[in-house]
Amino acid sequence: MLDLDLLHSFVSVVDAGGFTRAGERVHRSQSTVSQQIRKLEETLECTLFVREGRQVHLTEDGERLLGYARRMLALSTEVREAVSGRKRVEVIRLGIPDDFAADTLTAIVAQFARARPAVRLSVRCDLTVALTRGLERGDLDLALLKREPGAGPALTTWPEHLHWIAGSHALPASTEPVPLVAFPQGCIYRNRAIHALERAGRRWRIAYESPNLMGIQAALAGGLGVALLERRCIAAGHRLVDDMLPAVPPSELALCLSEPAREPVRQLAGMIRDFCETETQRLAGLGLQAVAGGDAAQATATWMTG
Repeated sequence: MLDLDLLHSFVSVVDAGGFTRAGERVHRSQSTVSQQIRKLEETLECTLFVREGRQVHLTEDGERLLGYARRMLALSTEVREAVSGRKRVEVIRLGIPDDFAADTLTAIVAQFARARPAVRLSVRCDLTVALTRGLERGDLDLALLKREPGAGPALTTWPEHLHWIAGSHALPASTEPVPLVAFPQGCIYRNRAIHALERAGRRWRIAYESPNLMGIQAALAGGLGVALLERRCIAAGHRLVDDMLPAVPPSELALCLSEPAREPVRQLAGMIRDFCETETQRLAGLGLQAVAGGDAAQATATWMTG
């Protein structure tokens, strides 16, 4: 039987991103935490972390252990609470992409939390590549993922209609590299944009990179380049330039659960599913002209003619 104290230190190092900060979390010295990790590695006969200066990264064995460790610690807590008679607090860990109607969706999640005081929510906003890894590790109970259509099992999915979006500024000549405004590497929109341009023989460059939608939208409004985004991301001052760049097929928004899913998790998933259905229908009803706040045909011909 694995020592739960060692597993607790292991999870703390992962969550804190290092031994010193993990020691602060578990109220132990950095050297004590390091000794515990070495003991756990000796017990399992494998290396769990790769140490690079003050940074640590999980090995493949560490990745496999993490989900089991979290479940074992959660089960230990459940047993103690059941035996002691204390009321258990349900923790639901939700992952959402930064650019999916964050304000409105957060309000839905907050409504769910207020109606269920015995539930504690932990919400993580990140790129799909990180959220997918979180589901696989057992770090998340459910997540909204942007992915290739049919990429895996899901509670439900919706097509994402991607469009080239720019600000009101004149665009570069067609002989110049396309200046891309994009999320960091790992974003499906970024990958789709680059692949579409390369297939069409168009040169490109990353003009602006941001991990959040507000930065992307500000860069577009400032005329720093163009972005490939879902139509829900179009804001005031943006315009569509689909007729100037290669067409991109729909991607997919998927609501995924980590199995087996507890009943409160399924209840929250149901509320998110209803919200996504409503949002999808709302955008479809508005049409592109209304979403963009103007006529897509107004896009400048500078890029087309050089």
